[in-house]
Amino acid sequence: MSLAAAIATRDADALPSRRDEDWRWTDLRGLIRTVPAPSAPLAAEAIEPGPFAGLAARALTLANGRGDAAVEIAADQVVALDVVSQGDGSHAASLQVTVAPGVKATLLETYRGAGSYLAHTALAIRLGEGATLERIVLTLEDPESVAVSQAEVELSAQAELVQTTVTFGARRQRLETRVSHPGGHAKLRLDGAYLLAGKRHADLTTAVTHAGLHGETDQLTKGVVRDQARGVFQGRIVVAEGADHTEARMGHHALVLSDHAEVDAKPELEIYADDVSCAHGNTVGALDEEALFYIRQRGVPEAEARALLVEAFVGEVIDRIDHDGAREVARAWAARKLGGRGAAPGMGTDRDL
Repeated sequence: MSLAAAIATRDADALPSRRDEDWRWTDLRGLIRTVPAPSAPLAAEAIEPGPFAGLAARALTLANGRGDAAVEIAADQVVALDVVSQGDGSHAASLQVTVAPGVKATLLETYRGAGSYLAHTALAIRLGEGATLERIVLTLEDPESVAVSQAEVELSAQAELVQTTVTFGARRQRLETRVSHPGGHAKLRLDGAYLLAGKRHADLTTAVTHAGLHGETDQLTKGVVRDQARGVFQGRIVVAEGADHTEARMGHHALVLSDHAEVDAKPELEIYADDVSCAHGNTVGALDEEALFYIRQRGVPEAEARALLVEAFVGEVIDRIDHDGAREVARAWAARKLGGRGAAPGMGTDRDL
């Protein structure tokens, strides 16, 4: 089952479904009975600048999935990738990103659109020996869209990937990252935040395979859901036989702010080596009523007090973004969504959290 194959052939039977364990909470075949016709061409030059405009020395726009692309980063720089979808059709795109050995790079990645489109983006990311990449993903999909992004990441010895994903969901959305970790003192940090209202759905799925000695993974995901929204977190860390001295930590924590909202979480550790340090944690609950009472006692209205607590909760993830400009953009978008200070273009019509 493959979304890319379903779009290419317009065969709905090829769509991922709940029969696939990894897709059981993000069933596309049960939702989509007929794959839409191919999307109309969309001129990249006619698209308004995205939220990371002006922060990158190099920019690439993929509009309605037209064509494949490759980016080779041979010197320290910031690259912006803007994936834009419009209309009610279906489209797919692929991108290869290669970071040369020893290079320090930043990839500012956005997904945004308008319409009830079906979109798939496949990324292949390769880091050379000693390379460093900070990947920041911000999604602003239409609430009627179905969008999937799948990244395959290959690290080399002493390389470092720092990734932060901030999403507001879609009708169905899946942001998937799979990492081949060689050990060799390579480092990986996978962070995520989902802020979902209305009937939006977001699925953050990650899989990391440690194959060699002395590897490190640190993962933190936080989510907030309200109304009839649904958040999904699936995180798997595999420590293969012989990958001794691996250090791996995974945490997922979510707030459920209404009776009809839902969070499904599945953190997994598979360990086949002996000398390792691995742990995972998962919590799903409501706002701390004592903290809410404490803030309200100081004259803060209830709605504002709730927004402050939620903003502080997800802010732990956003504050870990290293790139100053991108961190401020992500923080501003989250604050506007959470604090009721108006919706930015592309966020849809759902109520603020």
